[in-house]
Amino acid sequence: MPVDQIPIGTFSRITHLSQKALRHYDERGLLVPAARDICTGYRYYTFAQAERGLRIRHLLWLGFDLSEVEAVLAARESGDAGAIRDLFRARLAATEREALRLHAIAEVLRTQDPLNGGFHMSITEPAIKDVPAQRALSLRERGTYHEAIPRLIGELLTYVCPEDGRRPAARMAGPVIFICHDEEYRETDADIEVAIPIIGPVSLENSRVDIVTLPAGRFVSVLHTGPYPGVGKAYERLFACMGERGLIPAGPSRELYLNNPGEVSEDELLTEVQFPVQEIPPSP
Repeated sequence: MPVDQIPIGTFSRITHLSQKALRHYDERGLLVPAARDICTGYRYYTFAQAERGLRIRHLLWLGFDLSEVEAVLAARESGDAGAIRDLFRARLAATEREALRLHAIAEVLRTQDPLNGGFHMSITEPAIKDVPAQRALSLRERGTYHEAIPRLIGELLTYVCPEDGRRPAARMAGPVIFICHDEEYRETDADIEVAIPIIGPVSLENSRVDIVTLPAGRFVSVLHTGPYPGVGKAYERLFACMGERGLIPAGPSRELYLNNPGEVSEDELLTEVQFPVQEIPPSP
């Protein structure tokens, strides 16, 4: 074995990358060994490759996934400093969002009663009501709930409650609404719409915001009081009510956020959950 050839086990100890990971990186073309034993298939690396291995490990520690690591290393090799800065900027933004999420979880663990499932909440009895059609500003995209919903809300609010002295693009006529268009819960790639009801004229220029009409319908509704992560109990109550009354969902669910999380405590947050419903069709 040449002096500069490092067995995979030793290379693993140098880079702190497991042998399993090194084999996977070889298959992806991310870190290909300099040589391979033609009889045993055993992988050998060089000392020059250790720097790339250590760089991969550092980028993974920063939270980049493998496709992003590949993009960073490719940009580094091509001298594309702008692409590297963009990738790091996006990773920083994602890290800050995750830090906020973990901080919120820490506050719940620190302050809530563990014997009550970690939540102080109350849920009203379900009610059935007719909801009229509503004209609204809307943003819709795919993403993760905890990241996309607050971001889209913040973007929409700049049109109805601008903080820079600009004239509002429209008059707000109701609470912020989250509309879930998926028929199942999705960890990623969820179809998310956020809307704000409006009245009167609208002034939108060069904007990605849509003007939509939220359809009227018969809705079953409950009011949830407490932290947002506990809203699932409201859905449980709604589906139980539907089953008792012979109803089925007739469209996407809505969550109406009735107060501002920046102005009240988590225990005081008010969320109305609505489901459009119809009677179960009779059997043929």
